[in-house]
Amino acid sequence: MAGAWRISMPSVCCGVPTAVEMAGPSIHASAIEGVLEIKRIPFTDQRGHFLNLFRRNEWSELWGDRPIEQVNLSHNIRRGTIRGLHLQRGQPPEVRLVTCVKGRVWDVAADLREASPTRGQWHGVELSAEAGNSLLIPTGCAHGFQVLEPDSTLLYLHAAPYRPGEETGVRWNDSRLGVSWPLEAVDLSERDRLLPLLEWVP
Repeated sequence: MAGAWRISMPSVCCGVPTAVEMAGPSIHASAIEGVLEIKRIPFTDQRGHFLNLFRRNEWSELWGDRPIEQVNLSHNIRRGTIRGLHLQRGQPPEVRLVTCVKGRVWDVAADLREASPTRGQWHGVELSAEAGNSLLIPTGCAHGFQVLEPDSTLLYLHAAPYRPGEETGVRWNDSRLGVSWPLEAVDLSERDRLLPLLEWVP
């Protein structure tokens, strides 16, 4: 991997994942294969700060030769709002890079891959504009989030075009999945309320 990255391997100390760091931005692995938190250090001066979110030459081992097919913004007004958990099936496979560019959210990836040893497990991380971190969601993992601050905005990079006929996901409060949401849920869409339970997801 390019020398600009600081790489965190999923080592464990006292039951808590730790990291071995090198110079530059850092990649923090989770217990779910392919779900990665990207941490960056912004360039800051008297004018404010500059933060690079994506450089193809530095992302070859994470993003591969996939195109960026979509760039989307999700603006969320109310604290406690939940969106998800969403997944797009089909080809080309979906990979997403999610970054909070305003406010704070609790961001969640859930493994729905049929043959995965971690199917039915989830990983959550707080994303914030101040921290400048991102979550990489690999193919076969659903994504959702809860708004921790009013007027929070997420930026998505997608490796696949939008295919509404191949959208699916898993219900946010599925007891088998057991996602720990930090706040009481508000403003769920009807679509998200009707997503299938894990046991019904192929």
